[in-house]
Amino acid sequence: MPSPRPGVRTVFAFSLSALASVPLLLTAVPAVAVTGPAAPSGDNTYAYSAQLSIGEYERSCSGVLVDAEWLLTAASCFADTPESSLSVPAGKPGLKTTATIGRANLTSTTGAVREVVELVPRTDRDVVLARLNRPVTNVSPIALATTAPTAGEELKFAGYGRTTTEWVPGNLHTGALSVDASAATTTTVTGKDSAAACMGDTGGPIIRVAGGTHQLAALSNRSYQGGCFGSDKTETRTGGIAARVDDLASWVDSKVGAPRITDFNCDGAEDIAVSDPKAAVGGKAGAGLVRIVYGDGKGTAEINQNLGWVAGDSETGDAFGESLATVDYDEDGCSDLVVGTPADDIGTVADAGMVDILHGAPNGIGTGSKKDTHFEQGAGTGIFAASASESGDRMGHALAAGTTTAGEPFLVIGVPGESVGTIAKAGAFFYLRGTTNVAVQQDSTDVSGTAEANDGFGAVITADANHFAVGAPNEAVGTATGAGALLVFDHKLNAVGKPTQLFGLDQDLDTVSGVAEAGDLFSESMAMVTYRPSGTAAATESILAVGSPGEDLAIDGVNRVDTGSVYTFRITAAGTYSQHNTYTTGTPDDDVAGTAEAGDQFGATLAAVNTAPRAVSTTSTMKMAVGAPNEALETETKAGAISAFSLLGTPGANDKWLIAGDGIPGAYAANQQVGTSLHFTGTQLYVGMPYGPSTYGALHALPVSNVTAGDTVAAVTTYQPGQDGLPAAGTDFGYLAR
Repeated sequence: MPSPRPGVRTVFAFSLSALASVPLLLTAVPAVAVTGPAAPSGDNTYAYSAQLSIGEYERSCSGVLVDAEWLLTAASCFADTPESSLSVPAGKPGLKTTATIGRANLTSTTGAVREVVELVPRTDRDVVLARLNRPVTNVSPIALATTAPTAGEELKFAGYGRTTTEWVPGNLHTGALSVDASAATTTTVTGKDSAAACMGDTGGPIIRVAGGTHQLAALSNRSYQGGCFGSDKTETRTGGIAARVDDLASWVDSKVGAPRITDFNCDGAEDIAVSDPKAAVGGKAGAGLVRIVYGDGKGTAEINQNLGWVAGDSETGDAFGESLATVDYDEDGCSDLVVGTPADDIGTVADAGMVDILHGAPNGIGTGSKKDTHFEQGAGTGIFAASASESGDRMGHALAAGTTTAGEPFLVIGVPGESVGTIAKAGAFFYLRGTTNVAVQQDSTDVSGTAEANDGFGAVITADANHFAVGAPNEAVGTATGAGALLVFDHKLNAVGKPTQLFGLDQDLDTVSGVAEAGDLFSESMAMVTYRPSGTAAATESILAVGSPGEDLAIDGVNRVDTGSVYTFRITAAGTYSQHNTYTTGTPDDDVAGTAEAGDQFGATLAAVNTAPRAVSTTSTMKMAVGAPNEALETETKAGAISAFSLLGTPGANDKWLIAGDGIPGAYAANQQVGTSLHFTGTQLYVGMPYGPSTYGALHALPVSNVTAGDTVAAVTTYQPGQDGLPAAGTDFGYLAR
């Protein structure tokens, strides 16, 4: 066999004939491309095909786009020793992998180039799902076939590997093959007209074409390599074995349609970050810390500002971890933790605040080459360099992060104490996305409202891929101080390079329930999730939930002060809105669990999730949890409670009441303030209990079924200092979880 030229990406592999005496399942290795004709440059017939470059010129494979963000390819492309095992760990690939999609000629600029950042392997065949760092928007994915290949059926196949004359061709090559027979997970095939699969690009698509429609039936896997460049010239067989995928549609859908998890060490298991902003660090009371619990029992870690790789120093009252968010900001497949330290002093400037992106890595947060991206006013670039830290700015008081529909990471930072000119504590937010690094206040161009003293604009922020909302719960509406208001933005930038404001909401509008009254605190809490109505192709809309915990309600003819309400709004792709529902605990006789009482502060906290963000939204996939931390239970004041609802349908049709001793471990008692810390993921509702009954606080992970009316109640997982590797120390563990 000729030696590869220096700098050439290739895959060393064995042919079927070389493996004749060895069990094939355990010895399958990357060994396929196509000796058929090259696809003409610009030919989009097989545009869903992908070329994978794995490592530094170490391997090359083919793949196929089955979703805007996902490829299917062969697991053996990523196996450490494919000649002995196809085992591939879930999570980030061990070697950097670049995917080129939609280029019949690799020197062209059509299609897209992406990095593979996550692998989800099958255990029963040589198949792996590979997630891309961003969606591919200019190439249509191929649908999976729904029936197995049948004997005698002609299928097409494509790949980027060797041909009869080229070691590393620059074009996609295609050919035809005939099905010999299908087994449970594989199909044996024979190339037609001397076409054969060759060494170099296993994982390429094998396609059924019917009525002009292409369906993915299998992936090229192993071959005799007859006629392939560099193979034994006496070998003339063009047969091979392919991995069936026609029965994998439900598996693929379950993976690509699931919400993204927090995964700081990029191993495919869900991790959780839990803050304790009042914890002492190095004898400094209230310096604050964050504890990480890695999934699959991979240990815990503590992050504080006394670590050499974290900006700043742990100082009394810093409150490191008072706000948290997560996002894969550098798009490497590892979740990054965004930490706000709003009470941090910058030099002699008290409570100026700062924000850090602490980068995930395969061995955990802070173990990679990039550890901390630091933001503070008066340093760095863009708006940060152009602004100055001022006393009481509290930069990082609120955070929201995620990715846009185009897959671009963003970060929104609230600075509610920011002065606008001479107007103290009017508030602002910073928006970061790509090269965009800007500040927005209520007197910015094309932004409604007026900057007023003590508005605290930016005190609350929520976001999804479509929109984001910025709250000012202390905003005066007319003469009603502290009535509260919010603005909703699109991620699209306007003419001055800032996010586009769509509309504002307050309770003086005819389109919003209630009346703006002093102390309502409308927008004191908010949550937003993507929404896909029936009959639409994608989740381009949003549902926004807004808490008004200071709302007074008349219950059975009696005015109940600070009972609280929650309002939900549907935001369309065009940027219009309509109110969807109003939520309260109501009266003892209605169909919503609980009773509205003075001082409950129902809506002080909110969490929401769409458990199936790609699918048409339903009452079972759109969920909301509402905290009422001041709820009294019998004689126990401020025991707290949580109400879980569907975001769709009527409030009482799908609600569930959760208190300590009923849905939440332990027994209720005064001042526990259950509901003060809530966070939803696709599988769990995390309930923080920083104020007891345990000494240092606790965090309970409730399976989503536990907060769904009528569903099975499963075991609750509890994280608590002094157990399972968490140090027996702290003050308010569970203050936040992300």
